[in-house]
Amino acid sequence: MEQTSKTMSRRKKVLIGVAVSFLVIVLALICTIYAVWHNEISTLASIELLRDRNDSHLDGAVYTMHVKGGFYLDDFIEQGGVENDEELINFITNNITRGLLKINISNPEIGCSSFTAKSESGDMLFGRNYDFSKTNTCIVFTEASQDRHATISTVDLQFLGIDVEKNLDGLMDRVTALAAPYAPLDGINDAGVSCGIYMTYQGGEKTVPTNQTTDKPDFTSTTLLRLILDQADSVEEAVEIASSYDMHDSAMTSYHYMVADASGKSAILEWVAGTDSTDNDGSKRELVVTYHDADTHIGSLEGSTDYQVITNFIIQPGYYNGSPDEEKKGYDRYSKIYEELNKTQGIVKDEHAAMEILAAVGRRNWKNDDRNGCTVHSVVYNLTDKSMIWVPNENYNDPSAVYTFDFED
Repeated sequence: MEQTSKTMSRRKKVLIGVAVSFLVIVLALICTIYAVWHNEISTLASIELLRDRNDSHLDGAVYTMHVKGGFYLDDFIEQGGVENDEELINFITNNITRGLLKINISNPEIGCSSFTAKSESGDMLFGRNYDFSKTNTCIVFTEASQDRHATISTVDLQFLGIDVEKNLDGLMDRVTALAAPYAPLDGINDAGVSCGIYMTYQGGEKTVPTNQTTDKPDFTSTTLLRLILDQADSVEEAVEIASSYDMHDSAMTSYHYMVADASGKSAILEWVAGTDSTDNDGSKRELVVTYHDADTHIGSLEGSTDYQVITNFIIQPGYYNGSPDEEKKGYDRYSKIYEELNKTQGIVKDEHAAMEILAAVGRRNWKNDDRNGCTVHSVVYNLTDKSMIWVPNENYNDPSAVYTFDFED
């Protein structure tokens, strides 16, 4: 009996030892995972559903995400950026998802509108419509660091390959969303600089992407916007950043940008070579910057006003070889926005009045000149007090769909 008791005691000690060893291994594994992925884990935990989908209104779901850490942007800059989407995918896969999940980044054809204006109180405003089709959206917050600004930006999750017909489904979709900081469509930083990206359909009948090939470092479309938001203190610094890199447009299409700051300055950034009918070699394009107070050459209306408007055509005079204005993508929206702003000399009552101008050219109430069926989001950035009003899917008259954010959020 005594021998049996001793045997059982030994077995118990062995089992306890095995259990303790297993627990130590599990804890070590958890600590290792947290050490490697702690920023990503915190970011994943921050993803929240802001507004659910409404398929009958072509409304996708809307999420918010607070990004912890620097999402390896410093490493991205240090390696000289990337020349194409495949290289960007590889960078994100190797750094953010640690090779566990390959991201699919694409930029479909989109039609958008933006303008600058001032409120009656003197605040500088930047308005933007993002026109596309039903899709899920994420409002992305990133942190400030010693050398970088805090930012708030909007991302179309379809660009990351996330299914538009359902909400974020499970862990893999959420891990995929970690790439969102590299795909902003528009945003603001805590210095009061705002920037947006818009398609231009350059190159005649077949759109030709910009693909510069000098000895400068390389950036793709949305990653340049990310760099401007993270690093620019002003419009001039944004222009300097854009001038310092070779532009490689994503997804076989072409883009231009508008950037503005709290001082009231704004600029449109375009990459062009020749006219639309001859601009079919993206490597020959050069950056042309048109400032709000130096655009008389664009037209008499533009030259007589201090605000700017941008849609989906190149604004440089003569680019379309004398073609009727109606052939320029988005010219009808461009004219309508100017018409509305001219009524008050570019001064609107407040952000809500600026939102009404965006509503006037929303896709559901405006004749389409492209294949986009709805305005996915409308946003008015207040560059003076560094805040924003954001409305999804043209729900302008629904108070529950009007969201306000600032950097204290």
